[in-house]
Amino acid sequence: MKFKFVRGLWGMAEHSLEANLKKIKEGGFDAIEVRASFEADERAEMKELLNKYELEFIGQQHSDLFRTTATVQDHIDYSKEQLDNHKELNAIFVNPHTGKDYFTLAENAKIIREINAYADAIDLKVVHEVHRGRFSFSINTTLEMMEEIPELRLNADFSHWCCVHESLLQNQQERLEKTMERCDYIHARVGHEQGPQINDPRCPHNKNAMEAHFTWWDHIVDLNKKRRVDNFYICPEFGPAGYMPTLPLSNEPITNLWDVNHHILELLQKRYKHF
Repeated sequence: MKFKFVRGLWGMAEHSLEANLKKIKEGGFDAIEVRASFEADERAEMKELLNKYELEFIGQQHSDLFRTTATVQDHIDYSKEQLDNHKELNAIFVNPHTGKDYFTLAENAKIIREINAYADAIDLKVVHEVHRGRFSFSINTTLEMMEEIPELRLNADFSHWCCVHESLLQNQQERLEKTMERCDYIHARVGHEQGPQINDPRCPHNKNAMEAHFTWWDHIVDLNKKRRVDNFYICPEFGPAGYMPTLPLSNEPITNLWDVNHHILELLQKRYKHF
């Protein structure tokens, strides 16, 4: 099994799209993750630059487009449009934030089924992200959806569950492992009992959280290896201010985001070199 490492454009701060992609490629990443633009000329630019820098593309989408009044049907319609855009960019797969935590099981299931059916029709794979505020905000709601939709596939961002469940999930190991059986992708961000992102993965006081997450990622990697997956994608996904703590008054991030994600990349490369 070959590992491919992904860098999201979230938090990238170079002066242009090309500068961001050039930095990502030179940093040792194999792919990018971002939502495709709704503008045709911007998608054309992205496609050209992806080819130039030999980067693969993973589509990120949000079923509500962050519109607070979005209905269930809006979630479906917005998702289909985004899927078309991602298909145009030859996405390896699409990683959606799907549904809402306040929708019923039936409402979220309807959104997921419609997204999956449309993606199948245009030959796109979809892995729905574990995320706060979505159908997958907790282990229990995710297991319920797994039972409701046996073909459901997931992106493992368990940092969110650390925050929601206020733990490193020690008391939910069996249920957690059930969800891992559906995970085809990893967002490698490290959460803790009170938030979805530790302040800096290089600090010794974050050892317990780091070890917990790497243990989970090892298990998911092993499951995919046993399934004889050809390529497995992992995205170091520490985020900018809002996720990253900031200093009082200045609101400046406490550390350099690129350095943090590159540190995670190097740890993953070393860990899985001979996996």
